[in-house]
Amino acid sequence: MNAVHTHLTVCAAEAARVARGVTADQLPEPSVCADWTVRELVNHLVLYSGHGLERRALREQLPESTVQRDFTADADWAEQYAAQLDRALAAWEKPDVWEGDVDTGYATMPAPVIASLLVKELALHGWDLARSTGERLTLPDATGTFVLAIVAEHAEVYRQYEGFAAPVDVPEPASDFERALAASGRDPRA
Repeated sequence: MNAVHTHLTVCAAEAARVARGVTADQLPEPSVCADWTVRELVNHLVLYSGHGLERRALREQLPESTVQRDFTADADWAEQYAAQLDRALAAWEKPDVWEGDVDTGYATMPAPVIASLLVKELALHGWDLARSTGERLTLPDATGTFVLAIVAEHAEVYRQYEGFAAPVDVPEPASDFERALAASGRDPRA
């Protein structure tokens, strides 16, 4: 398997672990993402990093019923999310999935770029969920370095669409993942 798949696997495991720690009482609470509750953040994370990850590998669009779904309505949503991540990772295990382009409905990009952006999605929104619920998301140094490279490459485009805020200064010493968080407008030390 390639390095991107390794980072996907690492981030998926951490996001699933963090999701399992979210309580029903935390879902209506505000998240660290402006204007989103923890429930809205969870639904975004499950939709794009779970279902979206699989659909991108299969070269399929997300069905409207999936886009509109409240995943947290099911008491075992975190376990369902973990199972969906497993299916998505299995879809990316096929060598031919990494060839050609993927049409996301918004843009068409090479499959490895899409997979890399989904690593970023898992890492950053997994961190958001952890921060919103009093947990920690921990990534190995190599994955943090990979996420930093993806954030640095795409930060300005994300800022244009208000997906990232202005960069935040982070004092030294800082890990590459902390630098990635700061470059995306998140304060890793807050």
